Amino acid sequence: MPPFKRVGVFGTGLLGGSIAMGLRERFLADVVVAYDPNPTALETARAVGAVDEVRTRLGEWIGELDLGILAAPVGALAELGRDVARYASSATLWTDVGSVKAPVVSELEAVLPRFVGGHPMAGSERAGVEFAHAGLLQNAVWILAQTDNTNLQDVRLMEKTVERLGAIPMLLEPQLHDRLVARISHLPYLLAVALNQMVDSDPQRDVLIFLAAGGFRDLTRIASGSPQMSRDMVVANKLALKEAAQDLRERLQDLIALLDEPESLLQAAAEAKRIRDSLPVVRRSLLPVHYDLVVAVPDEPGQLARITSALAAAKVNIKDIEVLNIREEGGAIRLGFESLEEKTAGKKALERIGYQTR
Repeated sequence: MPPFKRVGVFGTGLLGGSIAMGLRERFLADVVVAYDPNPTALETARAVGAVDEVRTRLGEWIGELDLGILAAPVGALAELGRDVARYASSATLWTDVGSVKAPVVSELEAVLPRFVGGHPMAGSERAGVEFAHAGLLQNAVWILAQTDNTNLQDVRLMEKTVERLGAIPMLLEPQLHDRLVARISHLPYLLAVALNQMVDSDPQRDVLIFLAAGGFRDLTRIASGSPQMSRDMVVANKLALKEAAQDLRERLQDLIALLDEPESLLQAAAEAKRIRDSLPVVRRSLLPVHYDLVVAVPDEPGQLARITSALAAAKVNIKDIEVLNIREEGGAIRLGFESLEEKTAGKKALERIGYQTR
C-alpha cells in the first residue's frame, strides 16, 4: 500500500506540480489533491496528470489528509499555513517548500502540530505547472529544517518520503539554512539582476546584447524566473543576504586589486577552477528529454521481461529505463520514450495486459 492515502498540495506551480507528479508516479499516495485559488492552474495540473482531484477553496477536506505540502510563494506561506490550520487534523503531517526557513518554521510550528519545514533545492527559470516533471526532484538536495520542537518520527517519515521521490534529504537548523542559501542561491540571483542592469544601461547596449555569449547567459539565467517570487524570496532572507553581499563586495575589491598582480590573480583563478570542478555533477541535467511512463510492478520474477516483450510486440522502442524501488511488496519502472506517440502506444500495450501506469 502507498505510505499516504490522501496528500494535499497547496499551490500548483512548477515545484508543487513536480512534487505532485512524483507522488503519483512513484505510487506514494492513493490520491493527490491540489489546492489553488487559480482555476486555470488547477485545470492545467489535471491536464498534465499531476493530480487526481482539485480544490479552489479551503474546507473540511483538509482534515482528511495524511500529508499536506504548502507550495505557495515564500511570502504567502505563513498566511496559507494559518488558513489551513483552521481545518487541519492533528494527525496530518505538514511540510512546505519555501526557500527561507527561519521565519516560516517559526510561524507554522505554532499553528500546525506536526510540521517539518522543507526546501527542495530544485527549480527552473520556467514557472508554472505546465513545466512540472517528477525528474526535477531527481538527485536534488531537499533540506529538512529541524528544531527543538520537531518530532523525530515526523522527520524520519519526511526523510523516507524525500528519498522515495528521488531526492537527497539533509537536516539543517533553520537559521543555518538561511545563511547558507543566501550565499549559494539568493546572492547569485541578485548578481544576475545586477549584471542585466549593467548591460541594459550601457550606451552600447545593443552591441553587448548581440555579443552576449554562453558565460553571460549562464550567469544571468536565474533572472528569468518569476520576478515577484524571486523578490519575495530575497526580501524574506534579507539579513543573511546583506551579510553575504558584503562578503562578495570585499572579495570583488580584492580581485580588482589583483589585476595589478598577474601571478596572484592566476593563483586565485586556479583555486576557483579547483572549487568549481569539485562540484557534484547532477546527471539529470545531462539527459535528453524523454516522454516518461511509470509502470507499477508486483514483486515477482520476470516482470521486466514481460514489460519489454509487450512493448516489442507493439513495436514501441524504449529509450531509457529506471527501476524505482518504492515498496516492499512491489515497485515501479520508469520508461522513457522518444515521442508522445510511442509513449501513448506503450501505455495502451501495457494496460492491455493488466499493468497500472502513470
